[in-house]
Order: sequence, then structure tokens, then C-alpha cells
Amino acid sequence: MTRSPQCFGSHGLRRSLPFLAVEGGGDAVETGWPRRGQYPAAQLSPGPTRRRRGELPRDLGTLFAPLVEAALHHGTMRVEVAGRFSSWGWRYEFMRVRLAGEAAGRRLMRLGFFAGLHGDEPAGCLALVRWLVGLAADPARAAGYEITVYPVCNPTGFEDGTRTNRAGKDLNREFWQRSAEPEVRLIEREIEQRRFDGIISLHSDDTCEGIYGYAHGRLLNEALLVPALAAAAEFLPRDSRAVIDGFPAHDGVLAHCYPGVLAPPAEWDRHPFDVIFETPARAPLEAQVQATVAALDSILAEYRRFMAYADGI
Repeated sequence: MTRSPQCFGSHGLRRSLPFLAVEGGGDAVETGWPRRGQYPAAQLSPGPTRRRRGELPRDLGTLFAPLVEAALHHGTMRVEVAGRFSSWGWRYEFMRVRLAGEAAGRRLMRLGFFAGLHGDEPAGCLALVRWLVGLAADPARAAGYEITVYPVCNPTGFEDGTRTNRAGKDLNREFWQRSAEPEVRLIEREIEQRRFDGIISLHSDDTCEGIYGYAHGRLLNEALLVPALAAAAEFLPRDSRAVIDGFPAHDGVLAHCYPGVLAPPAEWDRHPFDVIFETPARAPLEAQVQATVAALDSILAEYRRFMAYADGI
């Protein structure tokens, strides 16, 4: 499924949905959007949904439009097609966004950010879009990093407003278990090929009482997550319960998690840091977005500080 990535460019942005695709060599090629089944979907999705009668689907084109606009004006950002898959006879394109900060005296640290694995959790998707647009405008915030973002990991679930994908699978229980789900296989391929130094997953929980996160019992993960929660607490309270989502918790930090969640392969010798950041789904959406952006900025700052310290040892 390896393909030359497409990078979205300018002229088509002035129309309602079509964009101008620019191949890696720089030649402009019209995509011909909108077409039936093309991502972002231009028509109502045909699969089963839980939408109320008359309720419009979530529009992926609208979500990605600010990123495309930012990529036109900032050469450090690229919006690409990482892969394609089909659902109920419609074709979808799995999108990634790359942004390279200025080098800071060492190789760029590679971080991967993932949101929208559950389609009914839009806060992380919206936060990543806002965060990336801000980084493109102020690249000093991304100094030392090569940032790769997957804003919507479950496109059909995002459209339908459902936790699962259109095949009825909870994608965040499928990783590294020989899953047949194309979204999972695409993400696994990206993780294997890009060998991130860190992986950050964004979620929302409709049963929690505030922000919290999973550190998976690793010291570096916790060292990054604790300041991120503190930064996010400016916008939302922290969940201070002793048990969250069925797991023991201390001040919003959980050491254990469900099997099959998005994470690096367990067999890797060099294990990147990986954290999961959760917002309370019942909180105002804007507050969730602001809290998530604050947490992401904190992770960049703290990991940069950690690596600078490690280089000086």
C-alpha cells in the first residue's frame, strides 16, 4: 500500500471542497474532487450511522481546510496522503501532516501525534488542527522537532459520530494483534517506518471527572505527562479519583491500560515514550481543545528539556 504522498496546495482551496494535489516532485495535478468515495467525503456516507434524521455528517474537508491553508503559507508544513482504504464501497484517504522545526544542534526529534481513533471524540482532532496551525505560524515552538500528526485515525467513525469504525470495530483495541482493519494496519505501518522518538494519543472520556492520562508505568512517560496535566489544568480540572476507567490512578496518572491500544510494538529494543492524554467528553468542547493544546505545548517543552539534559551528561 506504499504510495508517493500527495501534498495539498493552493488553487482548489478557493472552491468548496476540491484541493490541488502536488506530488513529491512539485508538479501540480488536479485531484478531480469531489468524487463519490473520495476523502474528504463530499456526500452523505452510505454506511450505518447513529445520526438523528436530518443531522448532517461531520465534514472532514472542513476539518482539514485550516491545515491546507496553513501549508500554503508556511513551507515547514505538508499535508499528505499516508494511505487509502475502502469502506462500504467508498474510498478514503488516510491523512498525515508533517511539520519540521529548526534544528537545535542535534538531529530532529521525531514525534507522532494521533487523534480520532474513536470517532465520537472530536476534541483531540480539533486540538491538533489548532495546534498545528499555531506551530506553522510560530515555528520556534517546534524547534528541534520533526512532528508528524494523524488528526483523524478513524475517518468513518468521525463522519458517523461513532466510537467504532463503520465495520463496528473499536480500533483502539486492535493494535499489534494482526488486525484486519485497514486503519489499524496503516497506523502500524507508519509507526514501524517512521520510528518515532515519542507517541502521543489524544482521547476523550465521557465517564471521567476531569483530565487524566496513561503513563504505562514508565518514568519518562510520567515525567512528561505530569507537567502536561498541570498545564491543561488551567482550562479543566484534573480527575483526582483513586480509580479511573477501571484502573488505579494517582493524581490523574494511570500506570496500566487496556490491551491493544495504540502504542509502539512491545518487542522493540529501543522503546519510544508514549503517553495517552484524556479530556472529559462532557466538558465544553472549547475547554477540551484549549486544555489539549496546552498539554501538547508542555510535552514539547519538557521533552526538549529532557534531551538537552541527556546530551549534557
